[in-house]
Amino acid sequence: MEPDNSLRRRGVFLLPNLLTSAALFSGFYSIISGINGEFEAAAVAIIVAGFLDGLDGRVARLTNTQSDFGEQYDSLADLISFGLAPALLAFNWSLASLSDISIMAGKLGWLASFLFVACAALRLARFNTQAGIADKAYFQGLASPAAAGTLVFTIWFFVDNGVAGETVRWLIFLETIVLGILMFSRVRYFSFKATPRGDKVPALWIFLAVLVIVLLALDPPVMGMILASGYVISGLLVTIAGRRNWKLKREKRQEGVVRTDPLMDAEVSEADETDDTYHEAEEQKRD
Repeated sequence: MEPDNSLRRRGVFLLPNLLTSAALFSGFYSIISGINGEFEAAAVAIIVAGFLDGLDGRVARLTNTQSDFGEQYDSLADLISFGLAPALLAFNWSLASLSDISIMAGKLGWLASFLFVACAALRLARFNTQAGIADKAYFQGLASPAAAGTLVFTIWFFVDNGVAGETVRWLIFLETIVLGILMFSRVRYFSFKATPRGDKVPALWIFLAVLVIVLLALDPPVMGMILASGYVISGLLVTIAGRRNWKLKREKRQEGVVRTDPLMDAEVSEADETDDTYHEAEEQKRD
C-alpha cells in the first residue's frame, strides 16, 4: 500500500512549527527556572531555544513548507524566548537587587527589563513589515536571538564563576539597555541566512562551524560571551565603516571626481552598491 501523500505532506508541514513550539517551550522553561532561582538552567534553556529557532526556518526552507502562519508563530515565540525570558532572567538574577539601593533604583531595574522586551517586540514587528524589501545580506538592528544570547551568556559566565548578581547589577543594567537599543537601532549586522545560498555550502563554512563547536565545548559560558560580544561589536564597525565609505563616495560625486584607476574601479562591489542604496534611503528619511 502506497503512503497517503496528503498525510505525508501535512506531517512535513508540521515539522518547522514543532521546532518553533520546542523553542517556545525552552523560553517558557527558562522563565520558570529563573523564578525558582535556577539561573544556570534558565540561561541554558534560552541558548537551546536559539538553536531551535535557527533550525525551524532552515527546515521550512528545505522542505518548502513556509507559510504566513509559521512566520507569525515564529515571531510570537521569539518574543517570549528572546525578549521576555532573557529580560526576566536578568531581572530575577541581578536587576531586582537594585531595589536595595533605593526605590528609584529598583524602578530603573524593572524598567530596563521592560525596555529590552519592548525593543525586541518593536524589532520583530519592523522585521516582519520589511521582510520582502529589506536587504537579505544584513539585519537592520541586532537580531533578538543575538541580543538575548549576549545577555544570557554574560549571566551564565558570572553564575558559573560564582559571582553574585548584586555585585554586577549596574553592568547588567547597562548591558540590558544597550542591547535593547541596538535591537531597534539602524545598526547593520551580517545575516548568516543570506549566505551561502542553496543547500550546498563551501567547505570553509563547515570548518568554521566545527571551530565554533570546539570553542564552545572548551568553555561554553566564556566562549559564548566572547563570540556574542564580538558579533555585537562587528555590527557597529560595519555600520561606521559603511557610513564613512558612502560619505567619501558621495563627496567625490558632488565634486565631479571621476576615477581613472582601474584598481579602484574594481573595488566597487555589490556590497558597495548596497551601501549606497541603504544610506541614500536613510538620508531621504531624515530629509
